[in-house]
Amino acid sequence: MAGASIDHLVSVIIFLSAIMLFIGMFNQTIQTGVTYQLHKAAASKCSDLLDNMLLSPGIPTNWGQTSNAPEGFGLQAVEFTQYHLSPLSLMRLRSSTGTPVYYSMTGQTYSNVTMGFGQSLLVPYNEAIDYSTASRLLGINGSYGFSLTLTPIVNVSISQKQANPLILWINASGPGFPLANAKIDYSLITVETQGEGSYPTYNIYSNSVSTDAAGSASASFSGIDGNSECYALLASAHLSGLVGVGYYEHVLYNENYVIPFIGSTENKTAILAHSWDVVEGDHPEAAVHYSATFFVLSEDFSFHEMPISNETGTTTGLLNSGQDPQHAYDTLTLGTSNPGILVIPYSKSAQETGIVVMPWGLSSLAFPITFGGNPNNKDWVATDLRQVIVSGITYQAKLSVWSLSGYQVNGQ
Repeated sequence: MAGASIDHLVSVIIFLSAIMLFIGMFNQTIQTGVTYQLHKAAASKCSDLLDNMLLSPGIPTNWGQTSNAPEGFGLQAVEFTQYHLSPLSLMRLRSSTGTPVYYSMTGQTYSNVTMGFGQSLLVPYNEAIDYSTASRLLGINGSYGFSLTLTPIVNVSISQKQANPLILWINASGPGFPLANAKIDYSLITVETQGEGSYPTYNIYSNSVSTDAAGSASASFSGIDGNSECYALLASAHLSGLVGVGYYEHVLYNENYVIPFIGSTENKTAILAHSWDVVEGDHPEAAVHYSATFFVLSEDFSFHEMPISNETGTTTGLLNSGQDPQHAYDTLTLGTSNPGILVIPYSKSAQETGIVVMPWGLSSLAFPITFGGNPNNKDWVATDLRQVIVSGITYQAKLSVWSLSGYQVNGQ
């Protein structure tokens, strides 16, 4: 009798253990299924959001050309269909990777996209669209986070192969392969000055070459000494619908220089600042003279000059930090909404010259940008890709989306 009771008790314990084990396994299966559904929902939301951003111009449709915040968020160029984006709308996105820049003369902070010395895009915060505003307009504020990255597909790199006479080496490549037999249109800008107190002048030499099987080409300039002359090269590479832009500069002086800011997208103005009012540190007083020109990339992928002027109605000026507050900065009126490149040669003396550039519209110098939140350390992130065109330049748009509620699987 006692043995039967013990057997019965052991059977009950085994039965209860089996039930508990089954419940634990079933609970884990349910949680795994729920998490899978959450992942699938995030992936669907990622794809939908990316298309909503890229296939809608937003409200109003020309918000990229104004100084006001949009009422509906979208990046499509209104004059096109499919995945053609507005370079001016992209220019107004607040960069999530660059260090913001404060300029005391205007009392404003600027969103910062910098590609190296003399290549920057600085947009005032009061005009730049921030992450929270975009999330609210997209209807995902508090439910999903996102990060949008736009990266040029074609990389055009330039280096100096020989100094005298000047020979520059141009390489064009796609994602993992060279752009063989691509056409390269380029413009070389050389800077000259008569000495201290005079405005710099520039000469432009334009031509075309084709890349070899390795995606490389050389551009030769007889009579130009790359050691003693300041110059910059703008180059566009294009093949079978793929288009990229590259830039290279050689400056002879960078202790003080010009830093261009976006003044107003609506008024089409740029602010030229003295570097010592922007870069921290103790500096002696020094003036720089500048001249400015504006280039647009035409439909045949060549660069053409466009008329611009400053407040005095000229394209030349003087910037001085400390010695003459009247010349602390100048305002340029570009007079066009077409994307282009603002090129600013500057000089302190005949031997101390340099050149800086700023894109008007994100794509003009093939600048990349990252906009949104930080996907690092998230439990799970959905991503989706699209190939897009921004004012003729081919980009890859990558959107990362994650749930703000979080999710995980709990095992027993």
